[in-house]
Amino acid sequence: MSPVFPMLTVLSMFYYMCLRRRARTATRGEMNSRRAIESNTRALPINVEIVQYAKEVLDFSSHYGSENSMSYTMWNLAGIPNVYPSSGDFTQTAVFRTYGTWWDHCPSARLPFKRTPPTFCSQDYVELAFEEPVYPTAVHILETYHPGAVVRILACSANPYSQNPPAEVRWEVLWSEAPTKVNGPQARQFTPCIKQINFPTNLIRLEVNSSLLDYYTELDAVVLHGVKERPVLSLKTSMIDMNDIDEDEDEEKYSCGMDNVNKQFSIVALREWPTNGYFDKLPYELIQLILSHLTVPDLCRLAQTCKLLYQHCCDPLQYIHLSLQPYWARINDTSLEYLQSRCTLIQWLNLSWTGNRGAISVSGFSRFLKVCGSELVRLELSCGHFLNETCLEVITEMCPNLQELNLSSCDKIPPQAFNHIAKVGSLKRLVLYRTKVEQTALLNILNFCSELQHLSLGSCVMIEDYDLIASMMGAKCKKLRSLDLWRCKNITESGIAELASGCQLLEELDLGWCPTLQSSTGCFTNLARKLPNLQKLFLTANRSVCDTDIEELAANCTRLRQLDILGTRMVSPASLRKLLESCKDLSLLDVSFCSQIDNRVVLELNANFPHVFIKKSFTQ
Repeated sequence: MSPVFPMLTVLSMFYYMCLRRRARTATRGEMNSRRAIESNTRALPINVEIVQYAKEVLDFSSHYGSENSMSYTMWNLAGIPNVYPSSGDFTQTAVFRTYGTWWDHCPSARLPFKRTPPTFCSQDYVELAFEEPVYPTAVHILETYHPGAVVRILACSANPYSQNPPAEVRWEVLWSEAPTKVNGPQARQFTPCIKQINFPTNLIRLEVNSSLLDYYTELDAVVLHGVKERPVLSLKTSMIDMNDIDEDEDEEKYSCGMDNVNKQFSIVALREWPTNGYFDKLPYELIQLILSHLTVPDLCRLAQTCKLLYQHCCDPLQYIHLSLQPYWARINDTSLEYLQSRCTLIQWLNLSWTGNRGAISVSGFSRFLKVCGSELVRLELSCGHFLNETCLEVITEMCPNLQELNLSSCDKIPPQAFNHIAKVGSLKRLVLYRTKVEQTALLNILNFCSELQHLSLGSCVMIEDYDLIASMMGAKCKKLRSLDLWRCKNITESGIAELASGCQLLEELDLGWCPTLQSSTGCFTNLARKLPNLQKLFLTANRSVCDTDIEELAANCTRLRQLDILGTRMVSPASLRKLLESCKDLSLLDVSFCSQIDNRVVLELNANFPHVFIKKSFTQ
């Protein structure tokens, strides 16, 4: 036989394996149109494509706007575009709470968790429901100002409008990419190449990272394209990327690592090996140090290789700090159950974004904390919609050493439940942003948690009298270093005076969108004189801030690093020059919509003070 024929046979088998793998991958929903099949591989025209805008915003992690209005809120993502294709800062768009890295360089910044996978960079999210479940063929995101924040798009198998909740909820990544810097703030339609999935969906989730942006990103609408029948791939394949095999293997292993995390943690029967290789010669501590760089899925897989590494991977010392947020879509009661024996020494735990849609039950969460809560110092539960009063009661009983508690956007917790937090007298950090905490419960917390150093009460709309709250903080929380009162509607100069007199260690104060504060009462002058340690001060959208306030800050708060006076009409270029000359460490100055500060002034200030980021927003 000619030597050509064996070669042809080998090539035929190779291409058969590639096509077979590609077909199986498409069935799993792993097809990525960025890779592998470059041309002639479009879905066959089985049915007509459906185009629909979001019907409803179901959930989100934060927004710039108020809970009682539509301006700058996530709810603006529902329906047809309000602004696009116009560019600029418009109140009719959806805006997240933060941008850039400024929030990572202020006194309230939290230390990051180690072992976070490099592929997970999401900071915020929003979930959108559509009318008709479809097999997605395209997702269009209409960005109207400072685009480039979206880093991941996911689809969910659960129909939010179904009367019968599914036994299993699946999330599939349609597209993901690391944050990228987009040139210019102009509007655009962002249409990434998405992969096919093997289930219809009408629930889409966008995850964003705004760290590279110069200002808040603004989203106007999301358009979902799809078909009712599952697409069939054309067999006309003209090009196959040879790297696709390895990439798919990596994706499959990673997916398997988290999909089967429960089984992998519970494995006890391991293959017998005569030796453990060179690992037998290494000190126990050195192996522990090496393994400390692995992510949780990697630990799961490594535990299956030999008994020695199984022992190391199950050592509670590997789980002193544990963040499950990157795996939020796959964490459930069973995950927590199998982690229990490994987390008996855990001190930092991040369960943010996890447990929603029934994945984690109250009983499952309670069982975990009863075993693993005694050493907990830091507990992150942002957007944990499974939390209720029982959960808070268990936290306060099982976590006697707790110092940091984050309940940001846990808006399903009933108001009376927050009274339990007052039992944790050791608290140093408490985040209650966008919760339903009421005045009575908050007064109890402030009365008994006198060690508080960082407190976030942004957008807590159920507090009737912020002056009373400020008075209690001034009397009881002498160690307070950062305070977020973003969009509190009724604090006055009286509350500010009590706060400034009692909390003189304050380094960070957010009074953005507090309409009842007026410069004419002397409240801002009083702040500047009483709080010389201020490094961050946000007076966003307070139209009354004037030159006198800026000059007092220049004279008394020379450590100031971040100042936001967006929207004031009373500040002149001369007072800003005094501030910049006095505050040598100033790095952020937001003068957007300040009527006396035009683009010419900003250019002049930038030229004379190049180390300061001076932001001037605009609307077209």
